[in-house]
Amino acid sequence: MNKLIKQLRTETQKELETNILPFWMDRMLDKERGGFYGRIDGEGHLDAKAPKGAILNARILWTFSAAYRILKKEEYLETAARAKRYLIDCFYDTDFGGIYWELDCDGNPTDTKKQIYAIGFAIYGLSEYARATGDEEALDYAIRLFEVIEKYSFDPIQNGYLEALTRDWKPIEDMRLSDKDENEKKTMNTHLHILEPYTNLYRVWKDKRLENQLRNLIRIFLDKILDRKTGHLNLFFEEDWLNKYHIYSYGHDIEASWLLHEAALVLGDAGLLKEVEEWVVRIAQAADEGLNADGSMIYENFLDRQHIDRECHWWVQAENVVGHVNLYQHFQDEKALEIAGKTWNFICEHLIDRQGGEWYWSCYEDGTVNTKDDKAGFWKCPYHNGRMCMEIIERFS
Repeated sequence: MNKLIKQLRTETQKELETNILPFWMDRMLDKERGGFYGRIDGEGHLDAKAPKGAILNARILWTFSAAYRILKKEEYLETAARAKRYLIDCFYDTDFGGIYWELDCDGNPTDTKKQIYAIGFAIYGLSEYARATGDEEALDYAIRLFEVIEKYSFDPIQNGYLEALTRDWKPIEDMRLSDKDENEKKTMNTHLHILEPYTNLYRVWKDKRLENQLRNLIRIFLDKILDRKTGHLNLFFEEDWLNKYHIYSYGHDIEASWLLHEAALVLGDAGLLKEVEEWVVRIAQAADEGLNADGSMIYENFLDRQHIDRECHWWVQAENVVGHVNLYQHFQDEKALEIAGKTWNFICEHLIDRQGGEWYWSCYEDGTVNTKDDKAGFWKCPYHNGRMCMEIIERFS
């Protein structure tokens, strides 16, 4: 085994088992109200009354299900089972189907909109639990959520998936995933995180319609979302796929490069895989425009505003490692492996909190650590960094 791969394999497993997962098991279990707390701030203070987000719970479910599947430790299964139970019992809308966006700290729905991105993550978590355990209830709920996405979000006329709807699946005025996003009906980010759970669901449910829609999602990326001139992914679209914005999101580019590859590999269609592999490297090369000399990757380039956000977010660095490891594993790219190693060194030096646990949100351009944004919260979950560790463990075991 390559020396650097061996180092990454050893160090990321240690990081996963001694830092990331224990943080969530020791500090985030809400033993009074059920489920998990909604927030720990950037300085490590628990906010026990913070609202509970669907994305956080679904990502905890995926992370601990995958950890149990790979490492077989009972405490990971117990945490995954807790997340599964809370997702089904509290987040699932028994009247209209789908997943609530947000609950209060006691588990009561406070925002009942149906954000397709969140439903996708619920499928991702439930399908991974089914994959790890064979649990039929988890698979049943994952299939139910697939059905509502296809029934209410899929656009059969112009293709693709609508961003959000009301609780009872009517049009909604504000479709934004967050206040950082544009209010458009279709986005790269939501399509990426439908592709991802559909790939995982297909591993455990070989349904023909799912197979067709997964293949269609890959085509959407290649034909609608990808800018074939630059290799970057466009981010926000009108219903007819008109792109009005010029933004490079380097972390999403590198993440998409390996998730698209994974989807094509899981489908097993040789012709489609060949076409996808022609773009995997190109998309990753476009993402590399955001690399710093130390291997870290900056956030975004807003071309229309001539503004570059040079903050180095935790999730971008994690995806940067996986994307470049994927290039090494499947395309024998030694330079990509060196980049992955440098990024991991940057993570170790700047983002991992050795005292308080977990990772900091980001590192600013001047090298200082961001402690203003959450350590754990609505968007700060164990999924990107946990998955990075598990991808390396699985790929090189």
